[in-house]
Amino acid sequence: MTTASKIVEAPLGLADVATKLVEAIAINSVSEKIRRKRTVVVKRRNIHSEQLADLTNVYFRFADIPIRFWSKKQEWQRWEVDCFNMLNGDCFRASASGPRTVIADKLPGESLWEHLNRGTLTRRMLLAAAAEFRRAHEFWSDEFRGRWSHGDASITNVIYDANNNRARLIDFEIYHDKSLATAARQADDLLVFLLDLVGTAPGRQWIPFATTFLEGYGNAEVIVQLRKQLDLPGGLAWIWWGVRTNFTDPAKVKGRLASLSRAIAKMKF
Repeated sequence: MTTASKIVEAPLGLADVATKLVEAIAINSVSEKIRRKRTVVVKRRNIHSEQLADLTNVYFRFADIPIRFWSKKQEWQRWEVDCFNMLNGDCFRASASGPRTVIADKLPGESLWEHLNRGTLTRRMLLAAAAEFRRAHEFWSDEFRGRWSHGDASITNVIYDANNNRARLIDFEIYHDKSLATAARQADDLLVFLLDLVGTAPGRQWIPFATTFLEGYGNAEVIVQLRKQLDLPGGLAWIWWGVRTNFTDPAKVKGRLASLSRAIAKMKF
């Protein structure tokens, strides 16, 4: 069934519901506390989180968007803790606390989203992010029966520590549909990161920033797959892309992604 035919069959108002959900969904509350002289991030599932997650997942399925929220609290806790410790357990730890809370060490540094909005994002930071994506994508995941992927690898979820020139990934409450091939899942991670840049990076920096990130990442198979996923979707799926691009003018997004596609075609690995 095509996306267009699905939209015709969609209940009236579904698009409005989906828009509200993806713009302002409040599944978790997040706070910082000092425990044993360490700053920790406390993520707690809200009372109606399971219903909100399930409803959002209905939208994702209906719009053919290949991600899902972990709706069950225990499943989310397990995945959040396991992913954090897998990627950051060399120096930092996360653990479940009670039936609906995860406590994780606060990582040093700032998100690349903060740097992007301040105009302080640099190629050095993007190369650090690329190296972390590449490292993370090499981990095996029993959940996927293949290499790991994030599912929500936005630039807001990349923390950069300038003192060590090190980027780290956080926030693991979304996962990819397990039917996707590994390269498609990992390409979607790259795409989500780049979509944050699309709407915010200055025009003269867009291609240099994007190609620096991809060259630093360097996995040709995944980057070739990414190029196949650069076309703007139609119908309900555009709502989520709108969120991902901060509702940037679709014509601008289309033009920038077309430029990136041409740049990828010229890249050598």
